[in-house]
This record gives sequence, C-alpha cells and structure tokens, in this order.
Amino acid sequence: MKLIIQIPCYNEEMTLPLTLKELPDAIEGIDCVEWLIIDDGSTDNTLSVAKTHGVHHIVQHTMNLGLARAFTSGLRHCLDLDADIIVNTDADNQYKAADIPSLIGPILRGEADFVVGERPISSIKHFSPIKKLLQRLGSLVVRLVSKTHIPDAPSGFRAMSRDAATKLNVFNDYTYTLETIIQAGQEGIAITSVPIRTNNELRPSRLIRSIPRYIVRSVISIVRIFLIYRPYKAFLIPGLLSFFLGFALGLRFLYYYLTDGGAGHVQSVILAALLLGLGIFLSVTGILADLISVNRKLMEKLDRKVQDVDRKLRELKRDQHHDK
Repeated sequence: MKLIIQIPCYNEEMTLPLTLKELPDAIEGIDCVEWLIIDDGSTDNTLSVAKTHGVHHIVQHTMNLGLARAFTSGLRHCLDLDADIIVNTDADNQYKAADIPSLIGPILRGEADFVVGERPISSIKHFSPIKKLLQRLGSLVVRLVSKTHIPDAPSGFRAMSRDAATKLNVFNDYTYTLETIIQAGQEGIAITSVPIRTNNELRPSRLIRSIPRYIVRSVISIVRIFLIYRPYKAFLIPGLLSFFLGFALGLRFLYYYLTDGGAGHVQSVILAALLLGLGIFLSVTGILADLISVNRKLMEKLDRKVQDVDRKLRELKRDQHHDK
C-alpha cells in the first residue's frame, strides 16, 4: 500500500524545512511513504528547499493559482503516481505529523474513505475568539448542508483513499476545505474525523487575511456547491414558494372581484402574475439544472473509469518491463 503526503506551498522556504523534518518516512501498515510538494508559483527558495530535503515528487505551477488549485493539482498527481492513500497537510507545520497514523487509521481499517483532522479549536491560543466562533459556525453550516458530522470543516489536515480522491472535484479557486466535505456528503463518500494536535503558529494565516472577506467567500462556496449538487431543490423550493404565493394573491383578488368588483386591487393582480411567472421560471430552471447535474455526474463516472483504465495500463507496462 502506497501513501503520499502532499503539501501545497507558496513562499514557504522558512517553514517548509521544519514541516518536512517532522514527516514520517515509514508507517505501520503502509508499504511505501512518499512526499509531494505543490509549488504554487513561489518566488522564494521553496523549490530548492524541497529538493534539498529529499522530497520525492514536485508539482510546479509557473504562477500562483491559489490554495484550491494547488490542492487539486497535488491530488491528481498523487493519483497518477498510484497512491492508495493521500494525506494533505500544510507547509506552515500547523498540524503534528506524528498524528498521520491516527489520521489514516479509519481508512486502513475500512471504516471510512475520507478522514478530517479535528483540531482542539477552543484551546488553540493564537486563534482569536471571533475566529474560533467563525470556525464553529462554518463547521455547523457545512454539517447541515453536507449531512455529515465533521466538527472542524476548515481543517486542512485530511486523508483520502484513492476511491474518494477520484470523486472530488474542486470548483472554487479560494479554498478546498468546505467544498470537499460537502462533496463527500453529497457523493455518499464515507467520511469521519479524528482528534489531532497542532503546533505553535509560525506565521499568520494567508487564507484568512480579512474576516468579512473569508465569511463572504465561504458562504459563496457553500451556496455554489449546493447549486451544483442539489440544483433541483435549490430552484424548486423557492419556485414553489413564489408560485403558491402568487396563486394565493390571485385567489385574494378573485374574492374581492366577486364581492365588490375588485376595485383598488389591481396591484395584487400584477404581483400575482409576477410571482406565478417567477415560480414557473424557477421550477423549469431547476429541471434543466438537474438534467445538467445528471450529465455532469455521468461525465465524472466516465472520467474515473478512464483513470482506472489508464492506471491498469501503467501497471501492465511496469509488469512487462520488470519481466524483461
């Protein structure tokens, strides 16, 4: 069984050496442990540091594409390298690498395909009270939307089986943490969490530079994923509400029309027509969006089958090469 630990990096020459120093090179139950760095357009010596410290694989972006794109690039490269389990961690040494065996434990035992490390949020000293509150609220919203039970949704310390990794498609350019959990819940991927420990802060977070901005972008991510994975409900529910409200206003006007000629209630007719039209429009849009969603899921399944065939062909070529 092959495990690859991937680390997205952007200008991490100061923190990366300590992070790599803590990574394990052997884990019980794993035949091969390798490290992979995603250099997301760094302008410092991150790449040189990675090579100096014995990183097995490097994915290099010529420009900074953001954390989500770096995560996705690493995931796809790990799959191409035939990883059976992929662990994602941060380059700032936020998470204790000694907890990786605990993180992959549920996968090795066949209990889950996706595991998220649960940080002790309340006891992390460098987290401000407002940040702790936002972490809890964000995780609560993700649990409601995804129908999962992950207490620390923004945690980037996570492990995925190969099967789970092939099903994840990150659309957001900002962060992957919330989106992948929602996807896991919607796709029926067995997901769980395990308690983990954290290290002292080495540098301020680059993702949460502004609390209001982080909130807005996180909300947009959640809404966008809901529209992608539950488009019918997303459009049908407001469409039905609009339609029935318009229908009720129409009945109201009809009542007044039959009792006193409807004088002074023309506005109700106009509003009812608008609401009825909006309701029908949203419902039809929901049907079309649902058809598009079905087509997308079929394309994703086809893509996974192509990846599986490609992997088997690579294995066959390696076997033939070894026989020679």
